[in-house]
Amino acid sequence: MLTVSDGGRANFTCISAQQPGLKDEDDTPRNNLKKALDSAPPSRDFRGVLKEIMKENNSIFSLKKALDNAPPSRDFRGALKVSYIRTGSPGLIAEVKKASPSRGVLREDFHAVEIAKAYESGGAACLSVLTDEEYFQGSFENLEDIRNSGVKEPLTLVKMQCPLLCKDFIVDVVQLYYARIKGADAVLLIAAILPDIDIKRMLKICKKIGLAALVEVHDENEMDRMLGIDGIELLGINNRDLETFEVDISITKKLLEGERGEKIQQKGIISIVKPKDPIQGIRKLFGKDISA
Repeated sequence: MLTVSDGGRANFTCISAQQPGLKDEDDTPRNNLKKALDSAPPSRDFRGVLKEIMKENNSIFSLKKALDNAPPSRDFRGALKVSYIRTGSPGLIAEVKKASPSRGVLREDFHAVEIAKAYESGGAACLSVLTDEEYFQGSFENLEDIRNSGVKEPLTLVKMQCPLLCKDFIVDVVQLYYARIKGADAVLLIAAILPDIDIKRMLKICKKIGLAALVEVHDENEMDRMLGIDGIELLGINNRDLETFEVDISITKKLLEGERGEKIQQKGIISIVKPKDPIQGIRKLFGKDISA
């Protein structure tokens, strides 16, 4: 499978967070919000992110209740497999992204819905929508608009069919609920910023509320950690170093060869690789029209 992305990421410390004022022993990871705030870059305010979410939902109960009105969950993993069967090529996850920390603004005339529709028409199996505002100029509004978008026909409204992945720095379970409420079918969990205990807990919650979880790794240590966790069905390999932003395509080879590659196959995990150059990556991989 191929993810269309330059892999740009902000530098984050490997910690986790719990939402302030929300207590739900079954759904909440360890209370490390203060550590997250203290360890994150000065400009990154997790408290502000969570506060925005909680404007609409003042308790974990109200978040769960709001799930009743969430759009139906679509099969993210299944869409990748169906695309492979249909085209004979890896399923394409196309990314709706205005900016990145490494390259700045990618497109001034950014219209999320138009871009999403173009990707879907071009044969994308799934879409990855940036919701992080600070580093990627994304938003949950973009995610919701794409989910609700459609082409009006005489008697029907044909909505987007591609399953949507909410791409953000997930550090708290409230983000999982909020992503689902806003129309996400999957979320990104980054091994570099989440300890194993939180990933395990979040995987359980994702399964409970109908979200697929794409777990991203960058090095051997992260891969080994994730292969030791049950329940992971999608692994993303980021060739870009989170510290330096440098790209090393040999990382994929290192992580997929030998015993690690065998374990991935044995567990039935789908591995997703991020190329350095999205356009070249697509052309080299497909070499043909996959929109049919």
